Amino acid sequence: MNSHSISFLLFLLNVILLTSCSNSNSNDRDHLVFRYNEHANITSLDPAFAKDQRNIWPTQQLYNTLVKLDKNLTPEGDIAQSWSIAEDGLTYRFQLREDVFFHKHGVFGKDSTRIVEASDVEYSLKRLTDPKVASPGSWVMANVKRIEAIDDSRVEIELKQKFPAFLGLLSTKFCSILPVEMEDLDFQEAPIGTGPFKFKRWEIGEKLVLRKNELYFKTDAEGQQLPYLEAVAITFLPDKQSEFLAFVQGKLDFISGLDPSYKDELITMNGDLNPKFAADIAMEKSPYLNTEYLGFYLDSETEEVKSKPFRRAINLAFDRDKMMKFLRNNIGIPAHKGFIPEGLAGRSKTQGYTYQPEKARQLIQDFKDETGISRPKLSISTNPSYIDLVEFIQKEVQKIGVRVEIDVMPPSTIRQKRSAGQLDNFRASWIADYPDAINYLSLFYSDNFSPNGPNYTHFKNETFDELYEEALSITEDSLRYELYSQMDSLLIEEAPVIPLYYDEVVRFRSKAVEGLGINPFNLLDLSEVKKTK
Repeated sequence: MNSHSISFLLFLLNVILLTSCSNSNSNDRDHLVFRYNEHANITSLDPAFAKDQRNIWPTQQLYNTLVKLDKNLTPEGDIAQSWSIAEDGLTYRFQLREDVFFHKHGVFGKDSTRIVEASDVEYSLKRLTDPKVASPGSWVMANVKRIEAIDDSRVEIELKQKFPAFLGLLSTKFCSILPVEMEDLDFQEAPIGTGPFKFKRWEIGEKLVLRKNELYFKTDAEGQQLPYLEAVAITFLPDKQSEFLAFVQGKLDFISGLDPSYKDELITMNGDLNPKFAADIAMEKSPYLNTEYLGFYLDSETEEVKSKPFRRAINLAFDRDKMMKFLRNNIGIPAHKGFIPEGLAGRSKTQGYTYQPEKARQLIQDFKDETGISRPKLSISTNPSYIDLVEFIQKEVQKIGVRVEIDVMPPSTIRQKRSAGQLDNFRASWIADYPDAINYLSLFYSDNFSPNGPNYTHFKNETFDELYEEALSITEDSLRYELYSQMDSLLIEEAPVIPLYYDEVVRFRSKAVEGLGINPFNLLDLSEVKKTK
């Protein structure tokens, strides 16, 4: 063997040794990094723009709010140590904790920080309604008359009118607390919060890295400071199929939700984890505060849409249980009740719609006799992600003598046309912003007609409006929930919508991950997550 061959072999040996050491070091550190993918990309780390899951998840790691929700969706203190509510239900006074510090940043002095003060709370909440910010979360403060820092540790919020669910609103990530110094900083380069993780690096379209906040104010039950993880690494693989492949290859620690591209491989028809993944993957499900539905635009000139018997017939014409089993692998709960989803108090006590094709046919015959329309029809607008559901409904509804046309369009087009009242029937979903059923019932209050509010159906009913307004004035939960139930029952009777199913959160995680948990808002709380080696 000549000297060149020996040198080349030595070079190869060094490369192998270095690679081995590098992999070993990487593996030794891997249990300290939580990895997930955001296929839709992240548009902002400013909590004022945390309106959807892709932005909410990273802001959950970076910031805290005055109050948060516990496992039972009950408000508890976060940055606020305690609070009081005036007898008139209009004024809320919050006492802040004195051990909450912002992430270290040069804006506070070299490698320095400072404690959170009431002026920061006032600044953070007021900026939601600042026209220069143009936050999509400005509605959260719509009922707020005054926000005032009384001193360094106390802040007072006065409402225009009573709203018993206000504390739940303050738990949304829109209401995250920032330092007043953020006024002069860029959220892409220096988002400063108080959360369990702090900003490290953001390569747009490539990776977002958050590092452990060594000043985080929370501890576990044994008094150990949180978080346990050293870092969070978020990648931006562009599609759900790539995300799934990275997960099963062990490159990601968890995925949330199901996509048609992989659902039949990952879970069985009955909604259980495919046994071939059982050794390495754990699956968890929970009711999700999300109602999937078809909505009728009641100000339409179309006779079918204006007819309550017709709307009730469509509700009775298809088998929701069958739909969920074969099209959603039983992930989700068939909507046999009203519009309020599983997991919230105040649902209707009366039975909703079940599969009754004969009754549906009779209602259609009644409609024909009343209107003289011999060939009734329905046009359903949907985006491509739900075409399988709508085609199933189309086939079933046609069996009762109704022609169904499907209009497929991009989600943005549906949102625009739905708001403008240009769609007779549209597929939509409503995901709760806060844990109170009034959030769902607001879609049917007549003062909320679109395009200025979320009442896309233009449903108007005097009894409903009276119950809604009365509920806003009642602070006692049990009495308020009774009114909610009456409103939900009224929606079943009048049928402005066709509830399809109440969604479920479904998560798949590596069995090396502990403490992730699951919740009805599908929030990603990594503050108590551990990974085993």
